[in-house]
Amino acid sequence: MLLDNLALFIRIVEKGGLAVAGRDLGLSPATVTERLNTLESYYGATLLKRTTRAIHITEEGRLLLDGAKRLLAEANDLECRLKQGVDQISGPIRLSAPLDLGRNRLTPIIDAFLTVYPQVSIDLILNDGYMDMVSEGIDFAIRYGNLTSSSLKVKKIASTRRLVCAAPSYLEKYGTPQTPYELEKHNCLIMRFGQNLNNEWSFSMDDRVIKIPVQGNRIANDGEQVRYWCLAGYGIAYKADLDVEADIAEGKLIPLLAPYLNVPSQFQIIYPQSNTMPRRVRMLIDYIADQITV
Repeated sequence: MLLDNLALFIRIVEKGGLAVAGRDLGLSPATVTERLNTLESYYGATLLKRTTRAIHITEEGRLLLDGAKRLLAEANDLECRLKQGVDQISGPIRLSAPLDLGRNRLTPIIDAFLTVYPQVSIDLILNDGYMDMVSEGIDFAIRYGNLTSSSLKVKKIASTRRLVCAAPSYLEKYGTPQTPYELEKHNCLIMRFGQNLNNEWSFSMDDRVIKIPVQGNRIANDGEQVRYWCLAGYGIAYKADLDVEADIAEGKLIPLLAPYLNVPSQFQIIYPQSNTMPRRVRMLIDYIADQITV
């Protein structure tokens, strides 16, 4: 019963409410409240602060949330090994990846993995913005850029770099910038990451990294949409090389300002710190790292 109550607690936090968590699990509001009270009494701590409009997790609740996920993962792995043998890989995996990378590179890799391990289920969240991996129940995420949070662990795949590019039709109409400073005269396609705009692009000049402010009339929180706008000739994009290398090879996009783009960036898999990672998750992380080439 304790494991069931822990699973319910995780669902409440992920869904942001008792009622919606109860509906997901087929439980009445009274039953959800009773089982949450039982859990709080068992640990002798308030796990959630509840108001009529929202719930807020306490510090004790965050501690339990992390431990509960590890405990349930271990229990699920143990059950699978006992019922199906140690060589059988099964169970859910929840991962996040950038939209364009996920659609164009990651989904074929996942399809191949599921062909080998059909008892695994994948919940793929394609999102270019920030996500709280613990509260969202995400096993791991694939991200560009350098890690800033010390609460996460990293598996580096490779060093990548950003490219500035545009469609031939745009360059024919508006000309080709020769230095980063000339971007101020061009329509730049800008990515939004949550509340933040990526409207300062990094370049290497005179042995130092500088940031050039850019502007344009198209902003999106979807990297794939920015790529489509770029291909359609609406402006200049600042994209990871993985996302546009095929378009450049086919002549659909033209790389720009190459001498100024020696600014390395990490391409990596990140995941919450945990004493125990389910075997299926570890295997998929290793498989993706091996299959994605930069």
